[in-house]
Amino acid sequence: MHRACLLDTSVLLHDPAALFRFQAQDIYLPLAVLHGLDAARHGNSEEARNALQASRFLDQQLAGIAPEALADGLPLGEGLGRLYFLTDTEAGHPSPVLAAARTLAQTHPDMRLTVVARDINLRIQASVLGLEASDHESEARLDDPDLLPDGMHTLTADADPASAAPTTATANEFLVRGGQSWRLQPTDDAKLRPAPVADYGPSGESVWGIHARNQQQALALDLLLDPDVDLVTLLGPAGTGKTLLTLAAGLAQTLEASRYDEILMTRATVAIGEDIGYLPGTEEEKMSPWMGALMDNLEVLSAPAKGAGGGNRWGQAATQDYLQSRIRIRSLNFMRGRTLLNRFMVLDEAQNLTPQQMRTLITRAGPGTKIVCLGNIAQIDTPWLTPTTSGLTYLVRRFRDWPHSGHLTLTRGERSRLAAYASDVL
Repeated sequence: MHRACLLDTSVLLHDPAALFRFQAQDIYLPLAVLHGLDAARHGNSEEARNALQASRFLDQQLAGIAPEALADGLPLGEGLGRLYFLTDTEAGHPSPVLAAARTLAQTHPDMRLTVVARDINLRIQASVLGLEASDHESEARLDDPDLLPDGMHTLTADADPASAAPTTATANEFLVRGGQSWRLQPTDDAKLRPAPVADYGPSGESVWGIHARNQQQALALDLLLDPDVDLVTLLGPAGTGKTLLTLAAGLAQTLEASRYDEILMTRATVAIGEDIGYLPGTEEEKMSPWMGALMDNLEVLSAPAKGAGGGNRWGQAATQDYLQSRIRIRSLNFMRGRTLLNRFMVLDEAQNLTPQQMRTLITRAGPGTKIVCLGNIAQIDTPWLTPTTSGLTYLVRRFRDWPHSGHLTLTRGERSRLAAYASDVL
């Protein structure tokens, strides 16, 4: 039976190149989809840009095609199917897309038609009408977030790290044997060499006055402090130290080593409860309410026994003001078109970004910039994202094989016993 797909507007707004992702299957577009693209193309949102790009793809396909040739479909390319436009719909039907799909299914009984939509309600309605329906992702989906790599490989007690690395291991992943650990670093001959991780524990080196409280935190610091690792992704629940370790590493490399000009922090502004409405002030002032984690950790890093602080409250306050002066808070909304040079950039709550937003952000990096993405895919606040479709999951998967990126999943919390118990039972 011949297979074909009918695409809803939501598919093209999510992935403008969806026309070319269904291999040899024919693609059908109802006229209502074209109207939907036209309505969505205005503005500066991600959806508007995707609508405009999808329209450009369609315009390229239609270039030089005679109107009478449209009935035979437009070839989409070698190995791909053909593109058909549907102009006949049931008058007064509440969903022109579903009306077109039902008409097509009735007039082509030899065709196995699938309605492809990102809109869950449209898929439900299609199923109720007896039509096959499916979701669409721009790449192969991850079925289980637990399948994400954690960045560590545990060795047996008698294993030699020089020869015991698993065949699935990649650059900047770690080998762990008891209390010892090594990072797999790429060599000139495309092989991986295990290099011992420095001791950042209580008896070892400190980073801006901070010591690692467990082995996982020491591994995270090893990635954060390596100038040859341009992208670091740290996953883990609240309390594992992701933000504190990242800020400590950023301050040490910005203020002590002068490796970066400043620390740049941003995050997705997705509220947990009701929106508090319009916030007055500058861009930085508008973002401040979203940066509570930054302020909490700066209090720790500017404590008298840490960093450059003095021995009293006045000294701590002065140190905290100084640290804040070297940290810039920026909104994701104004990142497009920028090129960030020599910045230590921190993206907090990265699990709330879509793959498209993540792509926009990461491509802002200029020479000398390091980007650190922090998040917990078990706590996603964006309604239409899941652990398998989050931009953070997308980033970890796409960059795993790049020798200048590193990923680590932290699991051991270092907050109070109350927070630790709450994470387990709530």
